Amino acid sequence: MESAAKDEIQPTLPPGSSCLVPEWPEQGRAEQLARGAALKWASGIFYRPEQLARLGQYRSREVQRNCSLEARIKSVVQSYLEGVQTGVWQLARALEAVQETHKTLSQAHKLLQSLAQASKTLEPLQQRVAQHKQLQVLSQLLPRLQAVPAAVAHTQTLIDAQRLLEAYVSLRELEQLQEETWGPLGGLELPVFQGLGLLAEALGQAVEAAAGNAGQLAREDPALLVAAVRVAEVEARRTTPLGQAPRDWRQRCLRALQAGLERVYFSTTVLPEPGALAGWLEALQVALPAELAIAEALVAPCCPPHYNVVQLWAHTLHSGLRRTLKRLLEGPELGAADTFALLHWALQVYLGQEMMGSLELGPDADVSQLEPLLTLENIEQLEATFVAKVQASVAQWLQKALDGEVAEWSREQEPKTDPSGFYHSPMPAIVLQILAENIRVTSLVSESLQRRVYGMALSELGTFLRSFNDALIRFSRDHLQGDALAPHYVPYLLAAFNHQSALSSSLSVLQPDGVASGVLVPVETALEELQRRICHLMLEALQVELQPLFASLPSRRWLSSSEMLDSVCEQTSRFCGDFWRVRKPAGQLLLAEAERTVVLLYLHALMQGRLVCRSASERTQAAERLQHDAGQLKELFLGLGLEESVHCSPVLLSLRELLNLHDSTLLGLEVAGLRQQFPDVSEDHVSALLDLRGDVSREQRQAALSSLQAGPPPSPSTGRRALFSLVPAPTPSLTSCLTSGPCS
Repeated sequence: MESAAKDEIQPTLPPGSSCLVPEWPEQGRAEQLARGAALKWASGIFYRPEQLARLGQYRSREVQRNCSLEARIKSVVQSYLEGVQTGVWQLARALEAVQETHKTLSQAHKLLQSLAQASKTLEPLQQRVAQHKQLQVLSQLLPRLQAVPAAVAHTQTLIDAQRLLEAYVSLRELEQLQEETWGPLGGLELPVFQGLGLLAEALGQAVEAAAGNAGQLAREDPALLVAAVRVAEVEARRTTPLGQAPRDWRQRCLRALQAGLERVYFSTTVLPEPGALAGWLEALQVALPAELAIAEALVAPCCPPHYNVVQLWAHTLHSGLRRTLKRLLEGPELGAADTFALLHWALQVYLGQEMMGSLELGPDADVSQLEPLLTLENIEQLEATFVAKVQASVAQWLQKALDGEVAEWSREQEPKTDPSGFYHSPMPAIVLQILAENIRVTSLVSESLQRRVYGMALSELGTFLRSFNDALIRFSRDHLQGDALAPHYVPYLLAAFNHQSALSSSLSVLQPDGVASGVLVPVETALEELQRRICHLMLEALQVELQPLFASLPSRRWLSSSEMLDSVCEQTSRFCGDFWRVRKPAGQLLLAEAERTVVLLYLHALMQGRLVCRSASERTQAAERLQHDAGQLKELFLGLGLEESVHCSPVLLSLRELLNLHDSTLLGLEVAGLRQQFPDVSEDHVSALLDLRGDVSREQRQAALSSLQAGPPPSPSTGRRALFSLVPAPTPSLTSCLTSGPCS
């Protein structure tokens, strides 16, 4: 039965073919596994004896299962073999078709080889036909070709005569004739056309030259400018044949317009010489707006709208000017005048209504959005250069003003006075004018330059004040030491006081708007120092004159006569007689310091121990002398105009009370009261005053000095000036009493 099944599924093969059924390599292994699995299953089922009774049922079931599986397998194998048989048959038919196609292609290849051999025999005939066509074209074009040399010469004549449109038409006719010969001749160029390239270049140069003189031609011969522009535009719209480079005459025309402008205004030969920059800029200020007006009124109508002539003019002039200024700054350093002119012109004039921002110019002339003429670095460099040069000039002028003032001090005449009688000199006005003018002028350029110059002016003013101070010191030293006696020493010191007051009161004139007042502090300090110096020199001179008069105070003669103080008052009145020529409040300051100096000299002499009262009557006489002298000094300085509230002479009345005290046991209270009025009084001063009384015992002295320390602290008072602290007591020789205070 199995053999019959195998015969049924065996495929029918064509005669002469054979088929070997390959054995499955894993068939034996699969069979072993199947047998093993079956044995395992059978051993499990029939493990128990009672199961053997059902063996027949199991056998019949397995036989049925095997038959079903074999039927299914036979069906699948039969279907597979039928498909294989059909595929083999189709492959046989395809092989026959391929063989037939191969035979047909071989026959076609042989036919093509025979045709190629036939075409080679026709090549000489084809060459003859091409030559015949070329000769035919040349014979037709021969009359026109013979006229080419004359046409070239005529075109050149038209170019020389600046008949540009006619020259361009003639040139295009020649080029079209050349193009007509290229095709039939296979791109071969005839010798007769060799000059066309030079002719076209000559016409392009003529167009370029006309564009370069656009401004002049627009005024004198606008037709020529229009012709040049039209030639450039027509050439720009022409389609260039293949293999021929385009002639970019439009761009050449635009570049020529720009180059012509730059050549007129910004050629290297027109660069201004040192010192002539302001004039050059003024000329540009007039010329550039006029050039833009010409461009708008005359040149623009001669050109197409897309040329944007006014904008092109404005941008060209701007860029040319910018490059010129750059070359100028790269050259030698500019002077102060040229630097100022350039900064003012570039920052204020150029974009202002006087020039490029004029309302008469259209919006196309706006250059405010372009790069500025000067970069921030250029502006910084120019401002620094200007300030440095102006500073050197200002320092020189201020020194000249000071030298002129110092030369006046040795004159035989007194200082000049103004209509009000005050001592006057032009030096403060000159100094302030020099500084203020420089600050004012720079405000026309920029705030940054003004601030720089303002700082420079304050620095130079501070230097000037220090030099003035040093000059006064030399003047005083030479006069007091006798090296160079000044006939009018005091009046010129008083004039210097007025100079200081004038400078101090006018300092705010120099300050620009928006600048903090704190920058004036160094100059104000220098002015205060100058005021103290002048005051100190004045009081030093007064002290020199009064010192001999106080040498006999106190004395027996002083007790009985006012002659000594009369001499002091007379000398002081003569010394201070011209103080009214000093403007207030400096005059009041001088009088107050002079009065204090006299009182200090008086106190210093009083405490030198030259006199000791021998009796109560002498103490009373000394107290009365102090009272009389205080009144006399008060009357003197009131007469000179000093306000009574600032007098120092009342200290003599306090000392009078100390001398006039009859009960010595009350000295402690009197000393404590003296300390309340004058906190700077010391034990040495009190001891010297007690020595002047002549009746104070050691115990009383100790008690009085103890009360000075044990008493209540002095009440604070504002505006109280130092007195006793400036009086060294006792000392064998007189020393300066001007060690501190407003004038020290």
